[in-house]
Amino acid sequence: MSGFTHFDEAGQAHMVGVAEKSETRRIARAVGKIIMQPATLKLILEGGAKKGDVLGVARIAAIQASKRTSELIPLCHPLALTKVGVEFNVDESNAAIECIVTAETLGRTGVEMEALTAASVGLLTIYDMCKAVDRGMRMDGIRLLEKQGGKSGHWVAAE
Repeated sequence: MSGFTHFDEAGQAHMVGVAEKSETRRIARAVGKIIMQPATLKLILEGGAKKGDVLGVARIAAIQASKRTSELIPLCHPLALTKVGVEFNVDESNAAIECIVTAETLGRTGVEMEALTAASVGLLTIYDMCKAVDRGMRMDGIRLLEKQGGKSGHWVAAE
């Protein structure tokens, strides 16, 4: 199990010890997109979805999910997040919405999982709110864009 930090010498899963790590400002940005029928995107943009403001609800869901990541991912540490930002970029030509999440904390471990979880749940919320008119929506490209802080420093994804 060499290289994986969530396994001990015997190969047993465990929560990584972070007590010896320094507290630093940690930031992570994650992204994902949902692709849909053009008519579905039009309903979202015009506010015509039966369940209301789709992107407003998805934003709140993403923030809420970031705060509950340790309840969903078994070996994640519960973190005191200091900020979570959620942006939606609409790509009308491809009938897609991109969700970009930035999560921040001052702590001993990173916030990558919080940002990734938030982006995923934001997209899932869009799906949930629009599935009555478009069950074929597809989520794609969920990934980490950038992380800052901690021993490994600043990392940026290759485009």
